[in-house]
Amino acid sequence: MALFRYTAIDPGGALVEGDMEAADAAGVIARLKQEGHLPVRAEPARGVRLDLFGGGGLRPAEVAEVTSELAIMLGAGQDLDRALRFLVETSGSARVRKVMGAVRDVVRDGGTLAGALGRHPGSFTKLYLGLVHAGEAGGRLGETLERLADLLERQRGLAATVQSALIYPVLLVIAAVGSIVLMLTEVLPQFVPLFEQSGAQLPASTRWLIAAGDAVASWGVAFGLGVLALGLGLRLALRHPPLRLAADRLVLRLPVVGFLLRNVLAARFTRTLGTLVGNGMPLLAALAIVREVMLNRAAMLAVAAAAASAERGGGLAGAIAASGVFPPRTGYLLRIGEENARLGAMALRAADIHENATRLGVQRLLALLVPAITVVMGAAVAGIVASLVLAMLSLNDLAQ
Repeated sequence: MALFRYTAIDPGGALVEGDMEAADAAGVIARLKQEGHLPVRAEPARGVRLDLFGGGGLRPAEVAEVTSELAIMLGAGQDLDRALRFLVETSGSARVRKVMGAVRDVVRDGGTLAGALGRHPGSFTKLYLGLVHAGEAGGRLGETLERLADLLERQRGLAATVQSALIYPVLLVIAAVGSIVLMLTEVLPQFVPLFEQSGAQLPASTRWLIAAGDAVASWGVAFGLGVLALGLGLRLALRHPPLRLAADRLVLRLPVVGFLLRNVLAARFTRTLGTLVGNGMPLLAALAIVREVMLNRAAMLAVAAAAASAERGGGLAGAIAASGVFPPRTGYLLRIGEENARLGAMALRAADIHENATRLGVQRLLALLVPAITVVMGAAVAGIVASLVLAMLSLNDLAQ
């Protein structure tokens, strides 16, 4: 017998986690089904994940597309089997056809859609499975899939906004560093023999540049490998929960980046919470799923504390505001939603506000970052050229 950690959805639609002793993962699955639960995954207690079924590995974009098309078909009055057949027959991706074909086979054998999707944990998250299960239980699968498709598209759109905005500054930095390295290792060495033959006393800036060029040429590769090794070591170190928590808290305190990340986390938190609660999921079950989708451990702890406060009857908004992880407006808007019994609607409204704040913050960051990089690159190149000119003038004076 071995100890397994499992995740499942109970008959009421709540996400449950726990430990169970069994001979293998199949025993855990069988016992959960006997208890009326929908198994999601099981993993050995030592922490090595074991998927219940071979995950399909659909990309987030493919999952969003499948969800949107399935919602459209169900909204047009098609039954679930016909909607799934449409996905299998019309998808241009072999991976999608394989996964959705397997899902359709399970549904045609009498299984639920949530149960069929749960066989592919590599493609469909806890959030996805929880919403689909709640939609099936409430007889609102089409409406649930529409909300889920909107949630996925908004999350993708927000991530794409941040990533697209960072592409140009990153390319600019690469170009700047490449230009400086090229001048130090290729252009400057062409003048060194001339300076040595003249025997003139070179300016300090020129001597410093020559030494820097020699260092880059001799140790540049080793330095690059060292930086790469340092990055890999840092990544491994951040796998330890205490270090990861400290790093996540530190990032949130940074002047500009911290403000942007707090809005991103708040948008993700409120959008997910509003979608789950608006779909009829109990608050505590919704918060358990929301905690899993947070990408920052400080935010995960804040959501867990809010769930504990809500369970004690102390309310959600107060704990969120006291955490200091999310912007102040997050707690204020959630408090209004709690007072008016419209938590789901106000959470979605708060998500719109935070997403707009994120886009505005990215635009401002880009407006500051690009000119700053350009100025620094221009100053560096100008400094190198000026040092060469001063050295040439020194040779000219010596000749005269």
